Amino acid sequence: MQTGNNTDDLEISVFRALAEKLGRMQEKGPRDAYITSIIKTINPNATQEQVERILKNSSDFGFLEKYLNDQDIEDIMVNNTKNVFVSSTTKGTSEVPDKVNTRVELENLVDKLKMYATTQTANNKIFDVHMPNGSRVNIVDSPLGADITIRNFRKNALSMIDLIRIGEMSYQMAARLWIYVDGLKVRPANMLIGGMPASGKTTLLNSMFSFFRPDERIVVIEETYELNTETQDNCVRLETSPDIEISDLVKNALRMRPDMVIIGEVRGEEAKDMMTAMNIGKISMGTIHAGNTRDVITRLQNTPMNVDQSIIPLIDTIVMVSQVKEKVGQTRKITQVSEISGIETKVLLSDLYTYDYKTHRGSDILPSVTYRDTLARVSGYTPADIIEEENRRAKILQQLDKMNIRDLKSINEFCKNYYDNPASALAKINMSNLGTLE
Repeated sequence: MQTGNNTDDLEISVFRALAEKLGRMQEKGPRDAYITSIIKTINPNATQEQVERILKNSSDFGFLEKYLNDQDIEDIMVNNTKNVFVSSTTKGTSEVPDKVNTRVELENLVDKLKMYATTQTANNKIFDVHMPNGSRVNIVDSPLGADITIRNFRKNALSMIDLIRIGEMSYQMAARLWIYVDGLKVRPANMLIGGMPASGKTTLLNSMFSFFRPDERIVVIEETYELNTETQDNCVRLETSPDIEISDLVKNALRMRPDMVIIGEVRGEEAKDMMTAMNIGKISMGTIHAGNTRDVITRLQNTPMNVDQSIIPLIDTIVMVSQVKEKVGQTRKITQVSEISGIETKVLLSDLYTYDYKTHRGSDILPSVTYRDTLARVSGYTPADIIEEENRRAKILQQLDKMNIRDLKSINEFCKNYYDNPASALAKINMSNLGTLE
């Protein structure tokens, strides 16, 4: 079918023809070639100038670009033609002066976004979109026009030291997480990170990737890709679809020789499959919506998860994160750390750390007991050795921060060296006097 020479009309026709066609195309070259083929199919007489303009506009999202390129912006909310809000890691949520002015402009934006849709449900009324820059978009049609919510993709994901710098945790807390994640080469902790929406669960989980060992095979399962796995070579990333549920992927992950299974968000019957993975010795981590560590246990035991109480102690530790209002503004904090220490009439939780919302102070993190004793038993180190190593790692993180070794890759590179040759790694950061565990 041929459309006239009007580039705007041709562009609209092309974008609509490409609905849901580009979401899985990660590489710009093949994507541009495919768009060009559609342009020529619709209008064989399209000029090179028209082709180049449509190619440029296919990944240009107008005023949204400045927010997409702002590393401090986590979410962008376009409330049809009414207004636009953004959520910042430092300033919270606020309205911005930009907006979509007309329904036609909104429809054109939606047509452009729908090219990158990966799934659609509810009779084409709800779309999930994977933008070229990695950001994730949810579009819901409504009588007032589409409402668009964008989870912004950070090119430079926050590292553990970044989280220390913004006050989410102390060096000692980060060192405890390092012990949990690494497990002294033999037994990392089965861990859930809990919190309410937008509390920073995924950000915290993502920062832990710096601590993973290079020889571990990790299977990551998400509804939409959010975790940054670039530090891991032997890592498989799986994503759900309308045809494949997260529980199917968790079950299949056990056939993929994983050392660790990471579930982006645990919310349904996949919880039982996660517990099965733990039961056969596959370390599992994930996030879960809950208000506190006891709520995590309650959610696991009830519908739709229905995990039997007797196996919940397979989880070693639960870490809670929350949005907290302080004098300096909205910030994120680790607000509770608990280890599961057994069962009596109910699952027993041992609180190792709590944050007081009234005083805006956290307690000192108490020594690990249950997990530490498990780790001592399987590693051959004494509990005192493990406590000493945690203290050593707190000092290491402080030194890395002082030397501005702070991004995910740099921290991971140090950790790899530390795992291979602790003495040599410490010498490189002028800390030979710390000694080593081995």
